[in-house]
Amino acid sequence: MKSLRRIVSPFVGVTLIVLLLALYFRSSFKSPPQHNNQRLFSAEELGLYNGTDETLPILLGILGSVYDVTKGKSHYGSGGSYNHFSGRDASRAFVSGNFTGDGLTDSLHGLSSSEVKSIVDWRGFYSRTYTPVGKLVGRYYDSQGNPTKHLKGAEAKASRGAQLMEKQKIEEDKQKNCNSRWSQDEGGKVWCDVGVPRLVQRPLEIAITGSMSKRCACFEEDQLDQSGLEIYKDCEPLAKTCKV
Repeated sequence: MKSLRRIVSPFVGVTLIVLLLALYFRSSFKSPPQHNNQRLFSAEELGLYNGTDETLPILLGILGSVYDVTKGKSHYGSGGSYNHFSGRDASRAFVSGNFTGDGLTDSLHGLSSSEVKSIVDWRGFYSRTYTPVGKLVGRYYDSQGNPTKHLKGAEAKASRGAQLMEKQKIEEDKQKNCNSRWSQDEGGKVWCDVGVPRLVQRPLEIAITGSMSKRCACFEEDQLDQSGLEIYKDCEPLAKTCKV
């Protein structure tokens, strides 16, 4: 019995060591990479969580941050109106409205500062509304889960957009906007309670949106000699109401 015990004991010990090593390597290969307790996804892995597999949560990415949107299954699940966002990072589509083909991309190339700001604001919405579960390795996060220059650039551009929009608001508050109304029967009209309507350029708009635009503002008679004021077509110079 003693010799049998001596033979069995080492065998049991070796077996336990082999089992522990097997479990260790199995968990090492199966466990996804982690960063600050959040998973790091590849694009292929994220694509599995697009709402087609009922046993998996539904995930989406925006600016490389990944959120669990399963509680919004009726919208993000298969057949839902927002399903095109599921299982991918389609940051650009949040402002472009292009939900097919090349539009479902995380590239922000060519977008204005206000558009990039809108995408950053959308990310804030998901952070407040849904559970963040990880980062998407690629354009916005590297293989260690650290922000890339593309993410830092997008956030800086959004911040600049916010500053310009605030500056524009302060400037435009100095000259009151016209009142406006549109109806199917009468069409559109603008009017001023004080002063007369004039079209004016919005000089900061090109930096904010990438294109120039105009607004209707009210000017009193002693201000009408300013340059850049445009009278509405077919409207009398001192009329308080103009059709548009």
